[in-house]
Amino acid sequence: MKIKLILAVLVCVSFTVSAQLSSDLTVVKQSEATPVKNQANTGTCWSFSTTSLIESTTMKDGKGEFDLSEMYTVRAVYTEKAKNYVLRQGSAQFGPGGLGHDVIRSIENYGAMPEGAYSGLLLGVRNHDHMKLDAQLKNYLDSLLKKRPVPANWMVGFQGILDEHLGKVPETFVYKEKTYTPQTFAKEVLKFKAEDYVAVTSFSHHPFYQPFILEVPDNFLNGSYYNLPLNEMIALTERAVQSGYSVMWDADVSNRYFNQNAGYAIQWEGSERPKELTPDLPETAFDQTSRQQLFESLVTQDDHLMHLVGVEKSAKGKKFFLVKNSWGEIGPFKGYINVSEAYFALNTISLVVPKAALDPKLKSKLGIK
Repeated sequence: MKIKLILAVLVCVSFTVSAQLSSDLTVVKQSEATPVKNQANTGTCWSFSTTSLIESTTMKDGKGEFDLSEMYTVRAVYTEKAKNYVLRQGSAQFGPGGLGHDVIRSIENYGAMPEGAYSGLLLGVRNHDHMKLDAQLKNYLDSLLKKRPVPANWMVGFQGILDEHLGKVPETFVYKEKTYTPQTFAKEVLKFKAEDYVAVTSFSHHPFYQPFILEVPDNFLNGSYYNLPLNEMIALTERAVQSGYSVMWDADVSNRYFNQNAGYAIQWEGSERPKELTPDLPETAFDQTSRQQLFESLVTQDDHLMHLVGVEKSAKGKKFFLVKNSWGEIGPFKGYINVSEAYFALNTISLVVPKAALDPKLKSKLGIK
């Protein structure tokens, strides 16, 4: 996620004050989801959205309802980013952003813990704010790289900064009267396996049905994504929800069409902003070519990650996706936003989907067992 997201929120609010709201949508299918949270003044949507996906998946699979710590994962990924940044001598991405697969990999390697065991908030602090933390971490690493050799114990200082801003991580914690480490909690309670999730995208500059390294700045560890034709990516998303699962959605939201304050993301036609936002507004046509052009011209960028939990339809039968955001309970739908199929098609960067939601034929095409 780009740090400009904070500005994007303000832009959305500024141009939606006069918009009239229509809620003429019928829910076709909606997956279970945990309550909306607020990432506040941080660039950690990737952790909030993917953690929410995992919480929903545990409910779907009958493992129970959990409130997992986003900041435990954020801290682990900060550490991975720092190692990568130092080894690449500063010629790499280091910042608050990340992608959905970072959470999957982090839980596999470092485990997980409940929010109650590690909130990432110091005593008396109610809302997350990482502006000073992000700047201090970056300055620390840049100062290290001015020296040769880099001090062997530099990670001690890095972890000290994280402790100062997020609090120390407990080595063990108690959950339902039993003591766990993050690793044993993920394995024994969540029964988490990274192989149960699949990362997907749709871009025509790489072969379809094969994985490729997605070229966005926050893909700092060069993670691969399975590449699907656009119509199959949309069908996969709908099938996942219809099967009772949900999807982590990575998209561009820094545009005039994404309107959290009014509760809609609609790719309406024309240059003039409509006076009234209704689900059945005429929308821009989309296809693989137009999607690709927007990506390669850097119009569509990796802005923000959210949790897609439902399929809806308008009075005239237009398809929408119901999406859980992580900006708190803002807007008429208390933190949710209704995303049209056209907006989804043109603005999606990537998805993380439970493997169980994939059609067997698609698994075969992708070589997934």
